[in-house]
Amino acid sequence: MTAFLKNLIRNRVMLFMVLPGAIWFFFFSYLPLVGTVAAFKEYRFSREGFWASLAKSEWVGWDNFKFLFSNNDALLITRNTLLYNIAIIFLGLVFAVGLAILLSELINKRLAKIYQTGMFLPYFLSWVIVGYFVFSFLSMDRGMLNQIIGWFGMEPIQWYSEAKYWPYILIFVALWKTIGYNSIVYLASILGIDRSLYEAAMIDGASKWQQIRNITIPLLSPIITIMTLLAVGRIFYADFGLFYQVPRDSGTLYSVTNVIDTYVYRGLKTSGEIGMSTAAGLYQSVVGFVLVIISNYVVRKIDKDSSLF
Repeated sequence: MTAFLKNLIRNRVMLFMVLPGAIWFFFFSYLPLVGTVAAFKEYRFSREGFWASLAKSEWVGWDNFKFLFSNNDALLITRNTLLYNIAIIFLGLVFAVGLAILLSELINKRLAKIYQTGMFLPYFLSWVIVGYFVFSFLSMDRGMLNQIIGWFGMEPIQWYSEAKYWPYILIFVALWKTIGYNSIVYLASILGIDRSLYEAAMIDGASKWQQIRNITIPLLSPIITIMTLLAVGRIFYADFGLFYQVPRDSGTLYSVTNVIDTYVYRGLKTSGEIGMSTAAGLYQSVVGFVLVIISNYVVRKIDKDSSLF
């Protein structure tokens, strides 16, 4: 105990530095874990408050999970969530790394910063605003795309009623919004590479593509692996705003836009079943945790230095 107190006193400056972050994590990450008990209860709110209601609610065990996955939509929403996230993770990685490499190769650094700022800006737009942007392009009456189609003598498309187009639209919009932000991480890593490696490669006659393939990409592989592992941990989470605001909650598009998050939200809005929504969130968290552990284990076996832990 004495040694523990001595360590606290010795590292008090560092501990005070991390104290705000620790408090934030306690109140917003660890304290809410107690509420996961609602996943195993038939939660009914009373005037006594949340915790008293949670304690008095009837214990139902796995019934909330059975209800969540016993209906016909369970396979659909799980499939949509997984396939969209796999596509966004893979394409986002490819385009973010490619964009970072292009920005790093620009000779005019001032122009590169302008490009970087322009591609970074969409990340700060809310999905509500993005949804209206998309609507301005896809509106049946005044949408820009339908006007262009009309110039060629073609019939306008009812975008918000045709489900077949939306997998491509949603993936494109997700990449447009996030690719600039993700490229910053890779660009920072590229700028940290020792320039003497490129100079030596140029002396040996290596082309620009050979420099990228043999120097840039191999040295980026650790950060690529870490970013991918973190993304895999949220593979069962879908961006609610993307799948709810952008398609404008159109019922005819549910077959391709309904994911776990939007399904739980609609269920909570119509039935008020907090236990079911908590069960879905717990299911997503547990599966994401298991996937991170397995993925990290595989990476650790292949390259120990590239793993998270």
